[in-house]
Amino acid sequence: MDTANQDINLNSPNKGLGTNNLSDVPVEGAVGNAERPLPPSLTEEEAEELRTELTKVEEEINTLRQVLSAKEKHATELKRKLGLSPLTEFKQNLTKGWQDVQTSNAYKKTQETLSQAGQKTSLAFSTMGTAISRKLGDMRNSPTFKSFEDKVGNLKTKVVGGQSNGEEAQSPQETNPVQDKAPF
Repeated sequence: MDTANQDINLNSPNKGLGTNNLSDVPVEGAVGNAERPLPPSLTEEEAEELRTELTKVEEEINTLRQVLSAKEKHATELKRKLGLSPLTEFKQNLTKGWQDVQTSNAYKKTQETLSQAGQKTSLAFSTMGTAISRKLGDMRNSPTFKSFEDKVGNLKTKVVGGQSNGEEAQSPQETNPVQDKAPF
C-alpha cells in the first residue's frame, strides 16, 4: 500500500484508507444476511447502529495498523541511518539485561552466599590438606613405617647390589650395561 497517498490523521474522515474502503464489505448479521437472526433483545435499529459502530471500529483498527506499520518503517530507516543493526541492538539489550540482573537483590544475595560458601570450602580444603600432611609426616616417623622402609632398603640392596644410586647395574651373563630403572 502506498503510504504517500494516505491520510494518517486520525481525525480525518478518510482515516488513511485511500482507495480501500470497507463500506462495501458485508458485515455478519447485516440486514441482507439471513444466516444469523438478531438476538431477541435487539431491535433492527439497535443492530444497525451496532453494525455501523463495528464498521467504524474496524476502520480505526485498520488505520492504526497502517500508522504503526509506517512508524515501524520510519524507525527502521532511522536506525539504519544511525548504523544500528539488529545485532547491535541485541548486544545492547543483552548488556542492559545483564546489568539489570547484577543490580537485582536476588543476584546480590546469591553472589554473597556463593562467596561465603567458596571461602568456607577453601578453608576446609586447606585444613584438610594440613591435616593429611601432618598425618603423613607422623606416619613416616612411626616405627612401623621405619621398619617397612628398612626392609625395602634391604631388599633393594639384595636385588641391585651394593652400588650407589648413580652407578649402572650389570648382570654377570650380560655384556651390555643395563641401567637401574627401579623406582626405589
